[in-house]
Amino acid sequence: MGKISLLILDGFGIGAMDDCAEVKPEDMNANTYKHLRAATKLHIPFLYELGLCRLVDNEGEPKAAYGKNNLAHHGADTYMGHQELMGSKPGIPQNRFMNDVGDHIKKCLEEEGCHVSVPIEGGSILLVNGCIVVGDNLESSPGNIINVVCDLNQITFEEASKIGRVVRSCVDTSRVIVFGNKKSDIVDILSAVTKKNGSQWGVDSPKTNVYGEGYHVLHLGYGVDFHKQFPYIAEANHVPVYRIGKTADVIQASGFKDPVVETKDVLRTYRHHYRKAEDNAVFLVNVQETDLAGHKQDVNWYKEVLEVSDRFIGEFIKEMSDEDVLFITGDHGNDPTIGHSNHTREQTPLLVIGEKITPVNLEVRTTMADIAATMAELAGVPQPEYGKSFLKEIKRA
Repeated sequence: MGKISLLILDGFGIGAMDDCAEVKPEDMNANTYKHLRAATKLHIPFLYELGLCRLVDNEGEPKAAYGKNNLAHHGADTYMGHQELMGSKPGIPQNRFMNDVGDHIKKCLEEEGCHVSVPIEGGSILLVNGCIVVGDNLESSPGNIINVVCDLNQITFEEASKIGRVVRSCVDTSRVIVFGNKKSDIVDILSAVTKKNGSQWGVDSPKTNVYGEGYHVLHLGYGVDFHKQFPYIAEANHVPVYRIGKTADVIQASGFKDPVVETKDVLRTYRHHYRKAEDNAVFLVNVQETDLAGHKQDVNWYKEVLEVSDRFIGEFIKEMSDEDVLFITGDHGNDPTIGHSNHTREQTPLLVIGEKITPVNLEVRTTMADIAATMAELAGVPQPEYGKSFLKEIKRA
């Protein structure tokens, strides 16, 4: 096999899912790509010629295998989208607040031998072993995530992660996030506890100075087992996996990772390691600034990031060997014109490029996990738990 790459344009959708009326009615008119094109002089000729021409405008002859992905995960979530892309079928989570589940979490932790207290009278956060705060995530959609914020001066991240897994086992929110940094001790963490929206109690993470160098994070998704995902299976079969950009934080693997954010740095890091890597290497690359621009509702920033990515793709394709394969997709939508700053539940484009790839119509895939299944077959490793490979449809005889 040659090198296998998955380039994820975070938040790049091409039209609302059919189930939006029931699942996310506020997204019924979302179309990230079309609305960007209408609002700006967006110029992404390589992506257009690869397949957007047919997927969006039903014209032209695509140069890549092309199709659309439906989202199998509930809602439109970056973390869950990436788990699906890696071959998981995430469960349907529930919105929970510490006001509702705090007592149950406390009981679960005490049964595991932890000392648990309520450090703020009238609040719903928990203090575990004097060095971990469990509370609502204040940055995501309300009720979506429980945070486990740890003082790494008192506890190792591995020990904190074990406590995070206990929390994960007793709550059905979309995510439990374990994180910390030696720059932030328990005094800093407790001083950043905030009440929000009348019912949420949690740590205002940016105020703790937790991010940046020394930051440790573990995302624990509902219904997700990374042991059954493509990256874990690939590494278990001696296939090296490189995670560049946001994939370094949200995808579990043990090989190279660099959580770089700026697009030019993401693409430069990708190209550098691609040129040096073994022929059987796998690259999982996320361009995050598209998503950040969507959250900011900044159409011009989004346009600039897409155009930088498009120029890179046009140049990069020329460097691929005859055996190499590049998959391009999104993880959900993030329409900056829709009227809100959240992710939008949209289909994502599916483009597959390679000298030995036939430019066929892959139609609408039931799940983004089909990409993981196809990468696994390309790599010659066992299949992930979810997804159906389309390699036979695209591989030249």
